[in-house]
Amino acid sequence: MKVLGQFSAKPAMDGDGVNIRRVADFVTTQFDPFLMMDEIKSDDKQDFIGGFPPHPHRGMETFTYIRKGGFEHRDQMGNVKAIRAGDVQWMSTGYGVVHSEMPLADALNGLHGFQIWVNMPAKDKLRPATYQDTASIPSVETSNDTGATLKGLAGDWAFAGKSAISATIQGLAGEAAIADLMINANGEAQLDLSKHEFASLYLYQGGLSKGEGSQFSFNQGEFLVLDSQTPLQLKADERGAGMLLFVGKPIREKIVQMGPFVMNTQAEIQQAIRDYQEGRFGQIA
Repeated sequence: MKVLGQFSAKPAMDGDGVNIRRVADFVTTQFDPFLMMDEIKSDDKQDFIGGFPPHPHRGMETFTYIRKGGFEHRDQMGNVKAIRAGDVQWMSTGYGVVHSEMPLADALNGLHGFQIWVNMPAKDKLRPATYQDTASIPSVETSNDTGATLKGLAGDWAFAGKSAISATIQGLAGEAAIADLMINANGEAQLDLSKHEFASLYLYQGGLSKGEGSQFSFNQGEFLVLDSQTPLQLKADERGAGMLLFVGKPIREKIVQMGPFVMNTQAEIQQAIRDYQEGRFGQIA
């Protein structure tokens, strides 16, 4: 693989005192069409028990993937759903969403999950909000014991030379697609991402070799921007490796962000604030 940029997830706090690790860029758009990735990973309930009380969004999409524990989602559209380990959820917020995400009782033994923000093009930022979730995640494995398992969370995915798997969730903004790839200790995997303009990965577990003969690895907590036109050849070190894969088509529009709102101008941000304050987003029942 060819690495174009290397970033480390930084400790942050959001919601009601929830400790997270975050990779974000609302300025240079070097992750375009992606904006931000938050990871929650803790076995201490004090790190996440406060959850995310009701709050708004406009102009972007949220994609949530849970690996351990879970949240209950509620929104002003009437959706109420427990998102548990192995589940994914997608909200295209458009004009506006008000929702909450509160930890489930069985999450008190630990929580590991991700929320990814995807930008929306200007023409779609004020369309009606949509919601989708699923517990049906397709997967494919390589044929050897030191191989890998690929889970399609959104969009279409395949190992190089293998048949593609199609996730239940399709149609993210910016032609975005997301997968969970797990490689056994010292195992290998190869993917061809050349049909996409943007490609990146986030290591949430273990490490990846930096190349043939190298004694160094990319480690947990690192976000790598990749050259999508170079075959993605991955080799885990002795710890194995778990990672999220991200691909998409850059939207290439100016971004103005304030808290949960992502628009194209400062005037649009101020309008979003007024619309929320005046109740035009609706309220959670």
